[in-house]
Amino acid sequence: MRLPIVRKPIRVNPDSKRVIARFFFNGNDRAKQVIQRVMVISEDAAFGIVSPLLQEYSKRHRNITRVLNRHCSKLKPLFEELGIDFDTLTVYRKLLLGSYFTHEYSIESAAFFNPSIVDDPDQTELEEGERRVIMSFRAVGEGHISSITFRRALFDKNNNITVLPAGNYIDEAEIIRNAVYNKRLFFEKAIATQINIDVLKELESKLDHHFEYSNLRRIILDSQKLQESDVLRLEYDKVLWLADSYYEIVFSLDTDISDRVIFPISEYERKGIEDARFVKFIEEDGTPVYYATYTAYDGALIMPKLLQTTDFYNFRIMPLYGAGAQNKNLALFPRKINGKYAMISRIDGCNNYIMYSDKINIWEKPVLLQEPRFTWEFIQIGNCGSPIETEHGWIMITHGVGPMRRYVLGASLLKLDDPSVEIGRLKEPLIIPNSDEREGYVPNVIYSCGAIVNNNKLIIPYGLSDYSTSFVEVGLDDLINKLKEDGI
Repeated sequence: MRLPIVRKPIRVNPDSKRVIARFFFNGNDRAKQVIQRVMVISEDAAFGIVSPLLQEYSKRHRNITRVLNRHCSKLKPLFEELGIDFDTLTVYRKLLLGSYFTHEYSIESAAFFNPSIVDDPDQTELEEGERRVIMSFRAVGEGHISSITFRRALFDKNNNITVLPAGNYIDEAEIIRNAVYNKRLFFEKAIATQINIDVLKELESKLDHHFEYSNLRRIILDSQKLQESDVLRLEYDKVLWLADSYYEIVFSLDTDISDRVIFPISEYERKGIEDARFVKFIEEDGTPVYYATYTAYDGALIMPKLLQTTDFYNFRIMPLYGAGAQNKNLALFPRKINGKYAMISRIDGCNNYIMYSDKINIWEKPVLLQEPRFTWEFIQIGNCGSPIETEHGWIMITHGVGPMRRYVLGASLLKLDDPSVEIGRLKEPLIIPNSDEREGYVPNVIYSCGAIVNNNKLIIPYGLSDYSTSFVEVGLDDLINKLKEDGI
């Protein structure tokens, strides 16, 4: 008999009205043609076109003039090739040029699912039993491109959930590239991404043990100029794309959490940022920091990456390295265990593994933790976010895939001081998709990227058929007792 669970009467659905103003570029030749056409328009005509545009789109974007100016600035290399002095362009002509290279993208138009959940850094002005949380979601828009979006929610003393309304504007972050790269780790990752080995050897020989982005870029551009093969020139580009996978992003302080979107930035994530698993990690000195593991996808290869923040305004992003940083489903434990970071992974796409590391971005020697055991998980078993610490052990919510590719959620209990030891596993699913949840973007799938304990209840937000999101609640004591009863 399955545990009694309470499905919460709340759904968070995709919102096609939430749009972001993205830079649009369709090749140098076509871009130059557009620039030349705009340049022959008179100043009065330019003002007449851009003025109503600003009035219309200022209602849809926080600072549309800043966006258009930023997009116009990205065209500076083309202006130089056309012999146009960027600094002499008038304000309205710059805005008009920027508008031709801008398009709106609805980030949530297709789906809004696979949530994770963590404490909000701000827990002030709450009554006893209340809790403020931040939820992340995988938002899918046109072309099935995924990004990370956020919502703030509030639990009351009875665990009733209020998801606060989303803001009217969406903001992209400023991108900062100031990474210093470790040569050995960087080129190990480059080999894993199947970049031409001769190109890698050449570049490796020209770089110091630690190097900066600007130095790598200069060497790559110099090498490309000497290369006649279009195929090999692309291989040099791939190295630069990998370097672009390290970056920092900064959001404006006047944005609501729901206004901030982490959109694919580097070429290695151009087809999507998938299934972020956020965790509130407590350092050994008691300092909290938020991490998230996610999967970057370029249309062919996937790259596990790590995101770090303390305030949800400033984020640092980097790839993960090592034999354990493969495939999807990486989930970090919320503290060190026996002096080491700990991570759950699914390197073979089928089984759960556990691994330990002295460095949070390097993961080697994964050890098998769980294999599919029950009929409802025969295809694969994986985690649904970071394990949750209790005095009885680590609760790990899992997903299992069974007949007809139906996804269900299960649960396991791991030993507190040695989570490589499984104490218990539910013999029956914790949650299965019911008749109201099985229809959607991808039928018969429920999935989560994190859960939280509040008022002695385990609350799990979960995606419904890869379309929308809902919540379920189960008694923590009931779950632990059942896990011990079912054993292993």
